[in-house]
Amino acid sequence: MKNTSNSSARLLSLDVLRGITIAGMILVNNPGSWSYVYAPLGHAQWNGLTPTDLVFPFFMFIMGVSMYFSYQKFDFKFSGNTFLKLLRRSVLLFLIGLALGWLGMSMRKFNASAADYPEFFSRVWHSVSDLENLRIPGVLQRLAVVSFVGTMVILTVRYRFIPWLTAIILIAYWLLIALTNSYEMSPESIVAIADNYLFGADHLYKDTMADGVRIAFDPEGIISTIPCIAHVLIGFMVGKMIHTTKDIQSKMVQLFIWGTILTFAGFLLDYGFGINKKIWSSSYVLATTGLASLLLGLLIYIIDFKGYKKWSIFFESFGVNPMMVYVFGALLTILTGNIRFQYLGELISLKTFFYNNMLQPVLSDYPASLVSAITFVLISWLFGNYLYKRKIYIKL
Repeated sequence: MKNTSNSSARLLSLDVLRGITIAGMILVNNPGSWSYVYAPLGHAQWNGLTPTDLVFPFFMFIMGVSMYFSYQKFDFKFSGNTFLKLLRRSVLLFLIGLALGWLGMSMRKFNASAADYPEFFSRVWHSVSDLENLRIPGVLQRLAVVSFVGTMVILTVRYRFIPWLTAIILIAYWLLIALTNSYEMSPESIVAIADNYLFGADHLYKDTMADGVRIAFDPEGIISTIPCIAHVLIGFMVGKMIHTTKDIQSKMVQLFIWGTILTFAGFLLDYGFGINKKIWSSSYVLATTGLASLLLGLLIYIIDFKGYKKWSIFFESFGVNPMMVYVFGALLTILTGNIRFQYLGELISLKTFFYNNMLQPVLSDYPASLVSAITFVLISWLFGNYLYKRKIYIKL
């Protein structure tokens, strides 16, 4: 039994949890066919919670925990230099998210416009220059905004006020949704109205309402980003608790207690403000930060208290370079889904060929779709493990 409390041992659990979330993101984004996805690997249609709905909020929670460890070294001092570094990192992360969206959109347009633009270079120019339908919100874009705002809060607001500020954000957001009657997906929701006004419908994700009508309703929009700030601040407070509690057993107890309280509060609040990822409801914030705390406590027990670490190497490879591995996985998805070649008289993508002709005939629909997703995770792990073995840590 290994009972240590140094920073490296503590951060190992955090790296593993971070790695689990990155691997989870890649897994759920890459089924062999979207028509054959096991229920736990799909999002809840509206209210509700699936394992897939835990992935993004867990990463946001971890980001908050990591903020404490990063900035406590500098005593949380705000400076012009810190601000410029933060601004640079956030802008770069936002632009990377936009660039990934642009690349995927451009490749889809290239494939779809062969009849209208038979000449190769004119088709390329048309595809890369047409930004009319470029989606502006996105996962990395949301992380960029929340990272910037969350860091500004922890560097400029005294710690004793942060719990109160977190509560105010969650209550104010609930009131906003309640007073505008925006509990349902509809064009009249304040969530949809704000995004359509700021970005325009052509630059938003299109989702399907209960009656089957598709509307511009973005799950990473501006209004639903507000409660994400509370998500990061809760993670930050958990990071402080981990850092200031020296005994590992006490850390575990604190994480299990607060994780249980937050989870229970989230599911209790579900009766008034349904647990919902697409509008990032206040109950969703509490439930997912609670579950993340419980999982982190479990990992500390397994890795730091019991000393079982060999199994965690797989996830460390994802966790020490999370953004690079995530971007690699996204690029892999875009390229394999859009690079096409002639096969039996028709154009087919690499990803579709792999699923339709190599996996599905052997495994059948659902297992083949899952194996395809796992293959993407393993390829991404090879990239992450290459960086990990060579101690290459790439940070924005």
